[in-house]
Amino acid sequence: MPPRKLDQEKLRAALDGQLVALDEPPYDGPASSLPDALVAAVLAAYDRGLEPERAAARQAVRYLLDRLATAAPGRTVEVRVPPYAAVQAVEGPRHTRGTPPNVVEMDGRTWMELALGRLTWAEAMAKNLVSASGSRADLSEHLPLRPR
Repeated sequence: MPPRKLDQEKLRAALDGQLVALDEPPYDGPASSLPDALVAAVLAAYDRGLEPERAAARQAVRYLLDRLATAAPGRTVEVRVPPYAAVQAVEGPRHTRGTPPNVVEMDGRTWMELALGRLTWAEAMAKNLVSASGSRADLSEHLPLRPR
């Protein structure tokens, strides 16, 4: 399954909304850097002890999940980040009905920190920040995501 096409207008609106909430000026960089700037702005909100804007967090989480699905294509593991998004990834046996046998679930902040290497898989598991079930539900081989 190919990654979702990024809607530049939604990304820009979410980013600018997050920047306003952080008392920073609107984004004036290149369109190609919008997703990474959005991820940075959402993480800045978390780092400041703030709850990020919902639209910004949703777009940032979806972007990073799509990068995982592209980097580790397959349908063996379902990675869920409620309430924002879920993807199927990792090569191997494919499930077709019901609840997948390999499920990983976490909150948005944990996902973003794992995806960017600010948190390791082992640290997240030790802190009970991730729920992982199934014999293939260990994403440590795929994280952090490699830079684009």
